[in-house]
Amino acid sequence: MHIILLGPPGVGKGTLAGSLAKKFGIPKISTGDIFREAVQRNTGLGKKAKAFMGKGALVPDEIVIGIVDERLQKKDCRNGFILDGFPRTIKQAEALGRITGIDAVLNLKSEDNVIIKRVSSRRVCEKCQSGFNITSLKPKKSGICDKCSGRLIQREDDKPETVKKRLEVYRRETTPLMQYYEEKKLLKNINAEKSIEEVFEDAVKAMSSS
Repeated sequence: MHIILLGPPGVGKGTLAGSLAKKFGIPKISTGDIFREAVQRNTGLGKKAKAFMGKGALVPDEIVIGIVDERLQKKDCRNGFILDGFPRTIKQAEALGRITGIDAVLNLKSEDNVIIKRVSSRRVCEKCQSGFNITSLKPKKSGICDKCSGRLIQREDDKPETVKKRLEVYRRETTPLMQYYEEKKLLKNINAEKSIEEVFEDAVKAMSSS
């Protein structure tokens, strides 16, 4: 199965990707992870990406596509993969289509107010970076990490005003991509406001109907 996951920040893509990867025995590929790996390994494309990142500039599509292409050629992708974070533009989607076929694009949907509440409830330990949620995964002692007794803090990215801005950017950038895959009859909308188990079940059903 060749799967793409779409969805705004905080909607649960990472959790779903992990569950699907385990069920189908295929790798979950996060573009953030493979970018960091390429830079750390100092590959040719990694060096080029690092040069742009060092200037605070966007990495050109050609380099992004090249790094993704390199990752998809590895043996563990032989039976499929789950892409999280790529493609982000029509140009990237077209390039991906030339590299490999896609079976389904799972689009996780949720109202902004639900995402804002969920994300702004996140807390992270400033010592060991363990994650908690004050509504769904509460620490045993308020404000204190269960694992190392460090102080729990809210990251800037998780504050309501920041989440709202990130959602606005996501909607603006990703709407054309959703329309692109909808026209190709690949887009499968998943209600991400359900429980983790229900979202997983709906995703598996959507994949099997592809």
